[in-house]
Amino acid sequence: MSSRGTPSRFLASVLRNGLGRYVPQLKRISIVFSRKAQSSLGVRDFIEEGVVDYAKNNPGTVVYVSPQTIRIPKVVAEYLNGNVREEFVTSKTSPQISELLTKLANQSGLEIMRLRKPFHTDNPSIQGQWHPFTNRPPAIGPLRPLRPQEQDSV
Repeated sequence: MSSRGTPSRFLASVLRNGLGRYVPQLKRISIVFSRKAQSSLGVRDFIEEGVVDYAKNNPGTVVYVSPQTIRIPKVVAEYLNGNVREEFVTSKTSPQISELLTKLANQSGLEIMRLRKPFHTDNPSIQGQWHPFTNRPPAIGPLRPLRPQEQDSV
């Protein structure tokens, strides 16, 4: 926790993901619904229309469809880092469920929290950050604005 009272962390990538090839972090999606409940109507429509297309578009993710006797349908997402996320899809339509699954597939599984800096390195430089005048020869002298007569000759 930081001094603001909200958890924060430095920017980090999951297992250096994207340096060689991208590895989707979503391992498994389980769609749990009821065969007869009114709240599962949108889930049943999604299973009839879009679950096959979703599975084809995300070959690295295993999709389980599990009809059970429950009142509240849900989507359970399991990530490679071991985190499990449950989203309740009560009375949602088929496009809304498809949008939710796409959002879950694009996430890393890490908790969403405030970032301390927009950049982070594991090996910080003791020299400081680079800028265009870092290696400028000292013989040139300090930078100064041009005088009006110097501007005319340029």
